[in-house]
Amino acid sequence: MRLHRLEVAAFGPYPGHEVVDFDALGADGLFLLHGDTGAGKTTLLDAIAFALFGVVPGARGQVKRLRCDLATEHTPTEVALELTVQGHRFRLVRRPEYQRPKRRGTGTTTEHAKASLTWLDDPPHGSAPEGLIRIDEVGRTVQDLLGMSAEQFFQVVLLPQGEFARFLRAETTEREQLLERLFGTERFAKVERWFRERRTQRGRALENQRQSVREWVARLAQAAGREIPDNADSEWVAELLSVAKDAVSSAEQAESLARSKSKKADELLAVRTDAARRVERVRAARAKLTELEARREARDGWAAQVAAATRALPVLDEAGRAARLETQARQALETEKRREQALTELGFEEHSAPLERLRELAGGLREEAGALTGLVAEADRQREDEREVARLQQVEKTSTGEAAEVAAQLEASPAKLTALRERWIAAGEAEAKLEGVRAKETELAGLVADAAKLPGAQASLTTAQEALRAAVDRHQTAREHRLRLRELRLDGMAAELARGLQPGQDCPVCGSAEHPAPAAPSGDQVDERQENLADQAEARAEAARAKAEAAKTEAEHAVAVLHERLRAQSPDELTAAHAKAKTEAGELAGLAKDKTRLAELITTTEAEAERLSARRRAVDGAVATARAEREALATTIAERRERLETARGEHRDVAARRAHLTGVVGALDALAEARTSRLAAEERLDEQRAVVRAALEKAEFSGVEDVQAAARSAEAIADLEKRISEFAAEEARARGVLAEPELAGVAPETEVDVEAAREAAAEAREAARAAFAILEAATARSTELSTLTEKLEFTLDELAPAEAEFAELDALTDVVNGRGQNARRMSLRSYVLAARLEEVALAATARLRSMSQGRYSFVHSDAAGSRGTRGGLGLDVLDDYSGAVRPAKTLSGGESFLASLALALGLADVVAAETGGALLDTLFVDEGFGTLDAETLDQVMNILDELRAGGRVVGLVSHVEELRQRIPTRLRVHKARSGSSVALVA
Repeated sequence: MRLHRLEVAAFGPYPGHEVVDFDALGADGLFLLHGDTGAGKTTLLDAIAFALFGVVPGARGQVKRLRCDLATEHTPTEVALELTVQGHRFRLVRRPEYQRPKRRGTGTTTEHAKASLTWLDDPPHGSAPEGLIRIDEVGRTVQDLLGMSAEQFFQVVLLPQGEFARFLRAETTEREQLLERLFGTERFAKVERWFRERRTQRGRALENQRQSVREWVARLAQAAGREIPDNADSEWVAELLSVAKDAVSSAEQAESLARSKSKKADELLAVRTDAARRVERVRAARAKLTELEARREARDGWAAQVAAATRALPVLDEAGRAARLETQARQALETEKRREQALTELGFEEHSAPLERLRELAGGLREEAGALTGLVAEADRQREDEREVARLQQVEKTSTGEAAEVAAQLEASPAKLTALRERWIAAGEAEAKLEGVRAKETELAGLVADAAKLPGAQASLTTAQEALRAAVDRHQTAREHRLRLRELRLDGMAAELARGLQPGQDCPVCGSAEHPAPAAPSGDQVDERQENLADQAEARAEAARAKAEAAKTEAEHAVAVLHERLRAQSPDELTAAHAKAKTEAGELAGLAKDKTRLAELITTTEAEAERLSARRRAVDGAVATARAEREALATTIAERRERLETARGEHRDVAARRAHLTGVVGALDALAEARTSRLAAEERLDEQRAVVRAALEKAEFSGVEDVQAAARSAEAIADLEKRISEFAAEEARARGVLAEPELAGVAPETEVDVEAAREAAAEAREAARAAFAILEAATARSTELSTLTEKLEFTLDELAPAEAEFAELDALTDVVNGRGQNARRMSLRSYVLAARLEEVALAATARLRSMSQGRYSFVHSDAAGSRGTRGGLGLDVLDDYSGAVRPAKTLSGGESFLASLALALGLADVVAAETGGALLDTLFVDEGFGTLDAETLDQVMNILDELRAGGRVVGLVSHVEELRQRIPTRLRVHKARSGSSVALVA
């Protein structure tokens, strides 16, 4: 991976647009990011990390505030990075999510995060040539190309020295967490977890099998009726089976004997029961015959009643028919009388006239009613027309009122439209003025804020001026002290040279080997160390003076900017002007917001006026139409009324007269029909009475009363016939029983003892059932014990290999998780991490020995910790001066920096090789150089030169002044408005 160009805008402390050209900076393979503390050096590394992964490293990534607070609202926060990875050059552009002021109105709105990737040459196979714009796709593509995650990148490319110093001194657990993040050993943790879960599962299964064995033993003991012994072995099971088999044999013998006795008792009971049954049948048959003989006289009476009832049936039928005809004749007479009364009620008195006269009168009246049918329809039409005239009068009245109302509304419409148009024009003018007034309000709000800042800026300027005067005084004092010491040293230089003279050696000044009168040192002699200390003190004072001058310049600039913006306006004037502009903006906004609503009201009012005009025309037409129709219809009603008055006569109307005539015709027709029915009924009644007299003579009855006395219902006759048939059947059955051959010679007085035989048979059956139950229970118990024994043996056969398998799995799980037979107390994951740490120690040792001039080496230890804690991740230092291995915590500050830097570089090499990621051509080392002396710094620079010689570009992040003197400044990036800057030198 090689970086080419970085651009930041409104990011971190940088309010404007800054560009870093890494191609120019890294041309020599080494460059420096230099600046005061807080100048924004690390922010440039954060920008690289954000462009690649969308996050920044460390605690800064948890705050999620990446936008510069001093950036203008129109400058978007953006980071662009151009780089080459695995031969593919592309450009990344990212914007974080942040809040910005709304372009219209007040308040803020959310600017959502964005990302894009643009290929600057041929894209990788399978990638879209037009680039990517989805955040997830960009992140996935970058991680695939780099071959490492964000955490790994932060550790191997942006080397944070503070973290590696902690890593150097960390305990096993903390060191393990960092190595896990870098080397991705989650799969080994999953293996450990798989073994633990597998052991738990197999342990549950084994316990279930053991519980199954215990359950089968308990069921065996329960089936045998025994207590569970302490040692339920195979002998105990064999004993249970033997006892059960003996019980079955004894029960079989007892059951056979009881079954034989029961059979003999049942045979005796059957013989006695059959003899008693035959005696009982003979007794019952003789008793039935005696009973039937006593009932024979009643049977003869039943037969006589059936014969009389049979003769009476035809006579009763004819007599019933005559009675019905008599009822019909009486009802016909009553109907005729009711018809005569109805005709009288209608005012017609000729109801006694013959049938022919009645029909003649009905025909004449029917013709008269038919002539009135047409006039009835005209009467109905007359009523409808009268209602229509009333309706038309109402329509004419309603339409006239509605026409007046519409005319009044039309008169008010022009004035309403004029008022709405004037308000709409005013709203438009307010809308046109609003934007300018709001801009003025915003400008005045900024000036009010600047006016509030001015006293503080002036106070800061006064403080900076006083600090500068003090710094100048300290610098002049330090300079004068250094010059005085240098003068004193020059004065005592002869004595200093004399201290180095040795007998027989040449004088470095005159070349003589003899030294007769060497100069003696004076009381105020100054040596080189004192002069160097004075030089350093002067340099520090000069740096403080320069810093104070920069602070004063920045304060003066801030005050000048505020004065320029305020233009001699007082805070009170600005506040009053801002309040006035705010009030004016509010009033204009209130007017402008009604513009759209007023336009809609104008359109609606115009449409309403058109609708009212159309409605007025329609209402006027309706009034004229209703008036014409009403007048025409009134003429027709007057003409029809004369004809109807003549036709109705003395009745209410024509329909009433026609209804009266129709009623009279109907009454005459009904009377004629009723009279005809009465005469026919009387004739049929006389004929039926003659038929009844003939039937009485034939059936030999003197009158209808005798017939009714002899008559029986069909149910009664059937009951009598059933009694006669049952009597004959009972007599035949009884005589049939006595005639059976098996009852020949059986005397009814014979006695048979059946009860004693029944009791003996019941006792024998009960004994046989009890013996069978005992046998069945013994057999079931023996069978159950045999089945349970087989299942117990099968369960035991399955339990043995399961216990062996679990013992092996249990031991292996303990070993994998660093317990049991694992002497080093190292889990599988720790073992893998220990191997990786050993590789890191070897790679870091090569760097450390070079930087420490062969003194220090890393030593990896896989021994267990104290009190049996896990081991494998120990990291100590071998000191070749003493030959002792000592903890890394005993190193000094500078030595710790060297060890941390070597460890970081070694870890970067191992992680890059482990992940199979892209070749890391660019490397950043962040801070820590201030703890090194000049000689050690030279050694570190040599190591960094080796990295540069290997083709890498190394970027150093430091505020150490000596590094800036070693690497000349090439580019300066300004931070915010404070005047401080980051120098990028190469």
